[in-house]
Amino acid sequence: METPQRTEALLPVTERTRLRRMRENGSTARADLDAVLAAGFICHLGVLVDGVPMVVPTVYGATADTLYLHGSVASRSLAADPEATVCVTVTLVDSLVLARSVFEHSVNYRCAMVYGVPRVVTDPEQKLEGLRVLSEQAAPGQWDYARQPNRKELAATTLLALALDEASVKISAGPPEDADSPDGELGLWAGELPLVARWGTPVPDPALPEGTAVPAHIAGRAGTPV
Repeated sequence: METPQRTEALLPVTERTRLRRMRENGSTARADLDAVLAAGFICHLGVLVDGVPMVVPTVYGATADTLYLHGSVASRSLAADPEATVCVTVTLVDSLVLARSVFEHSVNYRCAMVYGVPRVVTDPEQKLEGLRVLSEQAAPGQWDYARQPNRKELAATTLLALALDEASVKISAGPPEDADSPDGELGLWAGELPLVARWGTPVPDPALPEGTAVPAHIAGRAGTPV
């Protein structure tokens, strides 16, 4: 009996997600989208406010099928048009690619763009769960350690849920591409300059009572990659 072949989950290609340039860097693998979203916690939310583009940096949290974004109920970017399509971008920079000519310089990166009409989460239990996902994405373990939001704080917070149904992924990696060109004979150094971000040593609030220990889930992140 033959073993069934596993089919890799693919992202649907739409008019918005179809790549026009650098198609070789594109990926339709759902696993690549999940990996990019899991690696970050800051995104840029693109919306139209009074007909003018606005791009707002904010934290996010991702599950298997949903991207959660949060902000103040007074935020114009979150409340401008509840029926409008938004674009959420997550970009992770891995290195500078330094070539022999300035024209060939580039950046190695991982990037995801998610399109859709976000849903405002109003159910209290769903809102708490979405905020937990968002908090744990940035600081694993902090949700259970710190005081959780009360009713007043929940009422002052807008939580958006965006389905991961329409997204595109681009991944750029590798050395400069001018080694085989005439510039390869210039004798100049070329290569990659990696960008490595790591969490530093926790800095206590000066108002903390003396002897307050750093919790293990925070102390353990010191020196680890972001």
